[in-house]
This record gives sequence, C-alpha cells and structure tokens, in this order.
Amino acid sequence: MDLNRLIQMVVNMFVRKAVNKGINAGIDYASRRGKPAGEMTPEERKQAQDARALAKRAREAARITRKLGR
Repeated sequence: MDLNRLIQMVVNMFVRKAVNKGINAGIDYASRRGKPAGEMTPEERKQAQDARALAKRAREAARITRKLGR
C-alpha cells in the first residue's frame, strides 16, 4: 500500500472521530437548551433525556439507511 494512502486513511479516522464527538456534544447542548444539569428542573431533565434518546434513534436510523443504500 502506498504510504500516502495509509497516512490519509489514519488522518481520516481521527477526523471522523473528532467530528462525531463534536456532533454529539452539539446535540447534547441543544437538548439541554444551553443549561447546565444543576440548573434544570426535573421536568427539563426529562425533556433533555427524551431529546437525547430521539437523537440517538435518528442516528441509528441514518446508519441503517446508509447500510441499505449500499
């Protein structure tokens, strides 16, 4: 295998992980509406938890859709 292709593959792996972590952090921030967990009421915590679960199901559905599209 060409050394440039190997380096590019490794770089892509790290970039993909960084992007996924950033997306997950953004989804978590949006589900909390910018509030820290300590300042949230029990109702807001439940709503944030439901929003995170919905986002997780959406990511899983997108992953399955990509697999079916191959």
